[in-house]
Amino acid sequence: MDLRQGIGPRRPGKTADEFQQDLLSNLFYRRGTTVESASARDAYETLSLTVRDRLAERRSRTAAAHFATNPRWVYYLSAEYLLGAQLEQNLLYSDTGDLAAEAVKTLGFSLEDLEELDIEPGLGNGGLGRLAACLVDSMATRDIPAVGYGIRYDFGIFHQIITEEGQTERPDDWAFHGNPWEFPAPDDRQTVGFYGHTEPIPGAQTRKRWVPGEIVLGEPSHMLVPGYGTETVNIVRLWRARGSEASFDLSRFSAGQYAEAVQEAVRAENISKVLYPDDSTELGRELRLKQQYFLVSCSLRDIIRRFRLRNEGWAEFADKTVIQLNDTHPTIAIAELMRLLVDEYELEWDEAWSITRRTFAYTCHTLLPEALETWPVHMFERLLPRHLEIIYLINMLFLKEVEARFPGDHDRVRRMSIIGEEPERRVRMAHLAVVGTEAVNGVAELHSKLLRETVLNDFAELWPAKFQNVTNGVSPRRFVKIANPRLSDLITEGLGGDDWLGDLERLAGLEALAGDASFLERWRAIKRANKVDLAAGDPDSLTDVMIKRFHEYKRQQLKLLHVIAMYHRIRADPSADWVPRTVLFAGKAAPAYHAAKEIIRLIAMIAARIAADPVVSPYLKVVFPENYNVTLAERIIPAADLSEQISLAGKEASGTGNMKLALNGALTIGTLDGANIEIRARVGAENFFLFGMDAYQAANAHQQGYSPWAYYEADGELRAALDTLRAGTFGEAGQRVAASLLGRDEYLTLADFRSYVESQDEVDRAWRDPQRWARMSVLNTAHSGFFSSDRTVSDYAARIWRVAPVPVPKEG
Repeated sequence: MDLRQGIGPRRPGKTADEFQQDLLSNLFYRRGTTVESASARDAYETLSLTVRDRLAERRSRTAAAHFATNPRWVYYLSAEYLLGAQLEQNLLYSDTGDLAAEAVKTLGFSLEDLEELDIEPGLGNGGLGRLAACLVDSMATRDIPAVGYGIRYDFGIFHQIITEEGQTERPDDWAFHGNPWEFPAPDDRQTVGFYGHTEPIPGAQTRKRWVPGEIVLGEPSHMLVPGYGTETVNIVRLWRARGSEASFDLSRFSAGQYAEAVQEAVRAENISKVLYPDDSTELGRELRLKQQYFLVSCSLRDIIRRFRLRNEGWAEFADKTVIQLNDTHPTIAIAELMRLLVDEYELEWDEAWSITRRTFAYTCHTLLPEALETWPVHMFERLLPRHLEIIYLINMLFLKEVEARFPGDHDRVRRMSIIGEEPERRVRMAHLAVVGTEAVNGVAELHSKLLRETVLNDFAELWPAKFQNVTNGVSPRRFVKIANPRLSDLITEGLGGDDWLGDLERLAGLEALAGDASFLERWRAIKRANKVDLAAGDPDSLTDVMIKRFHEYKRQQLKLLHVIAMYHRIRADPSADWVPRTVLFAGKAAPAYHAAKEIIRLIAMIAARIAADPVVSPYLKVVFPENYNVTLAERIIPAADLSEQISLAGKEASGTGNMKLALNGALTIGTLDGANIEIRARVGAENFFLFGMDAYQAANAHQQGYSPWAYYEADGELRAALDTLRAGTFGEAGQRVAASLLGRDEYLTLADFRSYVESQDEVDRAWRDPQRWARMSVLNTAHSGFFSSDRTVSDYAARIWRVAPVPVPKEG
C-alpha cells in the first residue's frame, strides 16, 4: 500500500450520517463500549477521537506537502504552552460543531455536557505560555511549516485554591483521565545525559567526549495544531522524562527495599513532573536547569532527525532551520547544538559556530534583571560539564571580538562577558542568547527600545542590526469567537461576514457603527449578558478586572489601595451617588514568591471585610475566582468593562491580557508601559484612561532618591489607606504589604497613587454616560486589529525567520 499515491485508510466522512457512523465506530472499536452503557466520559473521549481523526487526515496531507517541498522550518522552543481546552477550538477549526452536536444526541448527551469534561492541558501558566499557544495557532493559520517543542508536565504548575488565608497550591492532575488529543510516540525516545565528566580526544583541538553520570529518556507525544481557514495542521511535540531501562533495581525490590528500587526512575521522572519547580532551594534550582537541558536536548536531536529526512550534510542546515528561543529558558540549546555538531558529528568549530548562529533567534520577554536567568558556574560544571567548556570557549572568542571593536574598554568586556564574576561566578543565559543567535527581538515597541538602551545596551551597540521589535498578538478565534460568541455574532453581522477572524484589521469597519444607537444598545446588552454568565457580581455594576500573574511590578497592590480609598469614601458618605463596582482579581503567585502571596492574602481579607459591611457592599464588591487559566479567562474577559494594566512603566515587556480585553471592548486604565502605548495610539487617547509616570520618569525617580514616605505624608487619602493597613484592619498581610510599600516601594506604587485615583474618577464620569462608554468600547474593539497573533507571525516570518508559507492542497 503506497500512501504517497493516495491509497490508504478510509478518510473520515463529512456528512452528518458519516460523522455519526464514525462516532459510533470509535465508541465500539476504540473506546470498547456501547451506546447503551456509554458514560459521559465515554461520549467525550469518543467525540474527541472522532474530531481528532479529521484533523489527523489534514495532518497527513500537511506532512506530505512539507515533505514534497522541503521548506525552511520554524522550530519554536518554549518552556510552556497555555493551550486552553481543545474540544471547542478543534470543532471550530474542523468545521464540525453542528455535526458533533447532532451526533452526540444519539449517545444521550448534549455537546455542552461534553465540553464541560474537556480539561485544558496543564502545560503553561502565564503570558509566556499563552503567547506560545497563540503563535503556534497562527503559524498553522498562516501555513508556516512549524513544530512547537515543550515539556509534557504531569501536574502543570499547580491548582490554586483561594481561601481567606490566601493562596494554597494543590497538584494539577490535568491528565488524570488521559488526554484524547495526544499521540504518544514511545518509539521515538531520545537519550539525555547529565553529570559525569569529559575526556580529551587524541588529535582533536575542540572536540571532547562527554561521559554522562546519569541517563534519562525523553519520551515524546504530540498534539495537533490546526490552522483556521486553511488545511494546514502542525504539531506541538512534548517530552516526558522516563527512567532508563536500568533504572529499576530488581535485587533491591526483591529484598523488600521498594522505595530504593525505583529511586532512579523517580529521580528521572521528576524532571517533567511540574512546570517551574520551586527554586528556593539548591535542589529546586538544579531541577529547573535539568528541565531546560532536557527540553533542548530532546528537541535538537528530533530537529536534526527531521532535517536529515530530506537533506544530507550540514551546508543547508541553517537555510532549512530556524529555532526560535521563547525567552532564556531554552538558551542552553546554543551550547547543545555546538556539542552535537562538534563532538558527535565532528564538524570543525568555526563551521559549527557559523551554523549555530545562523540557526537561532531569541525573543526576550523581560526588562527585569532578575528574570534574565543566570546559573551558578559550580552547578553548571557539575550538571553539564561539557556545555560549560563549550560556553567558556564561546565566551573567549566573543570577548576577543569585543576587545577588537572596543580596545582598552575593560569595563565593557566585563559587562558583556557570558560569565559574570561577581558576587559569584554565574553563566548569564541572556548574554549567551544574544551572542549565539542571528536575531534578538523585544515584544512591544517600548520594550524593544528599552532593551537596546538599557538591559542589552552593550550588545545593541556591537550589533545594532541584530535587534528588532515584533509586538505580541493574540488569537481572535480563541478570545472572541470561542470566548465571546455573542459579540462574535454581532461583529459578523455588522461587518457582513466573518472574514475578520482571519484578517483582524477588518474590525476597523465597526467604527462606522460606533454612532449607531441601536448597535450600541445591542453591544451593551451583550456585555451585560456576559456578566450575568460570569456571576461575579451585579451585572449592572462596572466590572473592573485585573487578571494576570501576581508580581509586585504588576502592582496589584496599587489597585488594592484604590479599593481601600473607595471603601473609605463610601463609608464617609453612604448617601452619595456612587458608581457600583465589582473589582475582580485573578492570577497565580509562584509558590515561593511570598510577597506576591501576601498580596493575594490581603485581597481575600479585604473582600471578606467589604462583603460583611452593609454600608459599603451595595456599591463595592471584591472577588477572586480561583485557579486562573484559559478556561476562566474565556469567562472573565467578555464580561470586563475596565481593564487594569497598571504596571510601573518600563517593567512590563508587552502584556497580552491588555490586548484580549481591548479586543472584547473593555476600556483600559493603564500606564505608558509595554503594549499599552501601542493600544492607546490605535484606539485613541480619548478612549484610554492614562495615568502615572513614563519609563524615563520612573527611572529618574529612583536615581534622585525616591522616598515613599514623602508621598505618604503629602496625600491624606493615601495616608488613610496605608494607616488602615498598618493598624491591622486587614490582618497581618495588610501590615506586611504596608511595611513593604513604606519601606522600599521598589515599583513606585505610592508615587503613582494620586494620578491613578484621579484617572479612576474619570472612569466613573465616563461610566455615568452609557452611550459614551458603549461608543468607547466599540472603538476599542474596532481599532484592536493590529493585535492579532496572525500579524505577529507574519512579522516574524518576514523579518526574522525568512520563511514562506506552504499551502496544503485540499482533499481530492
